[in-house]
Amino acid sequence: MDSANVFETANAMADAAREAILPFFRTADLATDNKASDGFDPVTEGDRAAERAMRQVLARMRPDDGILGEEYGAQEGASGLTWVLDPIDGTRAFLAGAPTWGVLIALSDKTGPVFGIIDQPFIGERFEGGLGRAHVTGPMGQRPLKARGNRPLSESILFTTFPEVGDASERAAFHAVAETARLTRYGMDCYAYALLAAGQIDLVIEAGLAAYDIQAPIAVIEAAGGIVTNWQGGPVHEGGRVVAAANHEQHDAALEILSRAP
Repeated sequence: MDSANVFETANAMADAAREAILPFFRTADLATDNKASDGFDPVTEGDRAAERAMRQVLARMRPDDGILGEEYGAQEGASGLTWVLDPIDGTRAFLAGAPTWGVLIALSDKTGPVFGIIDQPFIGERFEGGLGRAHVTGPMGQRPLKARGNRPLSESILFTTFPEVGDASERAAFHAVAETARLTRYGMDCYAYALLAAGQIDLVIEAGLAAYDIQAPIAVIEAAGGIVTNWQGGPVHEGGRVVAAANHEQHDAALEILSRAP
């Protein structure tokens, strides 16, 4: 695998997505469609424009690779590699004007993600991990990514996106962890995973994720020394119930509680 070409392509996609998305952010009367038959799962023209822009980059720079995108689905490739794209992870936050959404870009082989980017266009922060790379570039320059060390669950900072995590049993399992953690915060979308990779927090716990929600965070967090699994400690790159941890002590303590969920 040509790592230099992967980095160049992924960053070109992130740049293209920024350019496509930002004109829609914090604009009045942004048109929104609801993809859910029950509830609210919004999509905007910002989502669609960003994914189209990233696909155009791939068509030019790596046409043999496959693509799995949230808005335009799967496209088969011939290389054995697939780019997994979420053009706006956190569209609800995007609609609300909160800068906790991000662009997720991952490159995967048959074993899972090997490289990923979490990009926050409005803040101008880009978190990269995999293939020997683990850094964030932003307003404070370029800094290495390194997850926090071991610490007890009672001293840990825990994040999730929604207070109503998953179904009733999943919600109960999450809140059992939250009752022991030092601090629990909500609503950060993919930016919570970036904070874990940057050494700011200890745990992110979610349920009901898709592959495009989690593959980029897996690559970035693992490159920073963290751990991402399902609630039984197995692979989670296809989505589902996710626990991301800064180190083994936090991960083991969370799994001991979460693994009891039916």
